[in-house]
Amino acid sequence: MANHMNAAKRGAERRSLLGGAMIIAGTAVGAGMFSLPVVGAGMWFSYSIAMLICVWFCMLVSGLLLLETNLHFEPGASFDTLTRETLGNFWRIVNGLSIAFVLYILAYAYISGGGSIVNHSLEAAGIELPQSVAGLVFALGLAFVVLISTKAVDRITTIMLGGMIITFFLAVGNLLIDIDTVKLFKPDGEETYLPYLLAALPFGLVSFGYHGNVPSLVKYYGKDSATIIKAIVLGTLIAFVIYVCWLIATMGNIPRSEFVDIIAQGGNMGVLVGALSGVITSDWLTSMLTLFANLAVASSFLGVTLGLFDYLADLFGFDESRSGRLKTATVTFVPPTVLGLLFPDGFLIAIGFAALAATIWAAIVPGLMAHRVRKMYPQHEGFRVPGGTPVIAIVILFGIITGACHLLVMADLLPVFG
Repeated sequence: MANHMNAAKRGAERRSLLGGAMIIAGTAVGAGMFSLPVVGAGMWFSYSIAMLICVWFCMLVSGLLLLETNLHFEPGASFDTLTRETLGNFWRIVNGLSIAFVLYILAYAYISGGGSIVNHSLEAAGIELPQSVAGLVFALGLAFVVLISTKAVDRITTIMLGGMIITFFLAVGNLLIDIDTVKLFKPDGEETYLPYLLAALPFGLVSFGYHGNVPSLVKYYGKDSATIIKAIVLGTLIAFVIYVCWLIATMGNIPRSEFVDIIAQGGNMGVLVGALSGVITSDWLTSMLTLFANLAVASSFLGVTLGLFDYLADLFGFDESRSGRLKTATVTFVPPTVLGLLFPDGFLIAIGFAALAATIWAAIVPGLMAHRVRKMYPQHEGFRVPGGTPVIAIVILFGIITGACHLLVMADLLPVFG
């Protein structure tokens, strides 16, 4: 037994910390990159950064609370098993519906955004495709990677995020050099900012929505909590830094008043990239920006669908055989791809609805599960998130407030810019 345990530990040690961090960062970055500048246009730069700091902290802690619970179970156990064993069938059903909805709707959002950015890319080459067809090509190509294995997603996402960083700083570096600080700190248009923060809060939550990958990391690394913690912290910090640079680049170059037109066109990825392309004078740098956008949405799609893939495999009991993975891939990719064909322009709307459901499984349920397992295993000496019950309460309250904000927006009780 000891030899098997040591062999498993050595296997986990061979897993790349960078690979896990890239899965976390890659999953998070896509939604925030193209929704945050648009939904943050109302509160603008300073309040956007303040919101990001708050959301990053709460979502980091909620992910660690989820990890704390996950480590009490065998690697491979996903949300369905964790909620059933800790909170019972009621929360298992509620959480199951919310996580399936969020991951499915995010997968659809990335197909919508992927189709938009693929179309924008092809237009430069003089090729025109219906956006629904572009979304289908995008979905089928990346579905094959998830079908292969978690390791394939690790490798491909690492390559993609490396390419994202290179293309990001090539294209955005030029934008950062040319920023107008007046645009950042004294924008044009109305002088109301703070009221728009609450409406943007749900989009901030989704921008750090990596939680579906925590069980996947436990499955990948085993119970090597130290490595998983480092991967989560590093991955979320990478996402945070990229978001800050992106907000500086967009808000420092595009006047606040121009975002009204971007929002009027649906706020999809291709529209925002098109607006930025008009600011960049070099065709080569425009190509780098477009390549970055493609890599960002592709890496997020891979991360989100990997989490959905593992959750559905656990829920339906599909094994790791070729036929088992094919069954899991079918139920993972067919529904969002069909939605992408029927409604190709639903990126921002989908992100908003994803945030509403994500408050349950990315904030409220991780807090409740951690509170429960601490009562179930009071003498447990493994990893425990510092801060005790007050930290758990902060995370749960954050989830409740964020969900309430989206409901108030839907009821037209909160102002929305544009």
